[in-house]
Amino acid sequence: MTDIVSRARTEIAKHATGNRFADLLEAGAVPEERLRWLAGELYRLVGSDRRSQALLAARFPASPAGDLFLTLAQGEAEALRLLGDFASAVGMGEAELAAYEPLPLAQAYPAYLTQLAVFGSSSAMALALLANVDESGGTYARVAAALRGRYGLSEKAVGHFLYFAETPQELLDVARAVLDAGLAGGEDADEAVRSARIVSALEGAFWDALADGLA
Repeated sequence: MTDIVSRARTEIAKHATGNRFADLLEAGAVPEERLRWLAGELYRLVGSDRRSQALLAARFPASPAGDLFLTLAQGEAEALRLLGDFASAVGMGEAELAAYEPLPLAQAYPAYLTQLAVFGSSSAMALALLANVDESGGTYARVAAALRGRYGLSEKAVGHFLYFAETPQELLDVARAVLDAGLAGGEDADEAVRSARIVSALEGAFWDALADGLA
């Protein structure tokens, strides 16, 4: 039987369309105002994801799921801290981040993660992480490199993006254990694959919203 992670990645690949925002950023074609949009959108997204992971830890407190989701919540808190350096570099302080009006379609991704946190299975969230980690990490690595190379930002300023560019193998191993335990306990494999595909699509929609209207 095909491994479920491979199955999910195959489904995701069928709908892959590239990343227009990363392409534009690498070409130096993203105006500085859009970089402030990026900071504002990520401020909302990461804060929401932190709460979603904490909720999952409360719903699934036993090991290994509780360990995974608590670690992910702590990781989002660190990412939020690092985001402050990027925001400062593009001229946004705490007040500006709090006042920023988010793009609805950009926030569909964290909204869906909240739905998974409330109604989804532990295996669905674990599979979403495992199936999307390479694509997501690659995007963040591209964004970090472009911000430094094209926009002259410091390594500290792009620390948020570098943080998400690589996921420790130990964390992925725990996610795999959560996935296997959830499926062995009767959680729906088809629903987990479906959730992983939607997570990928909505992460793409986040970047597309930031690129909308640019050449």
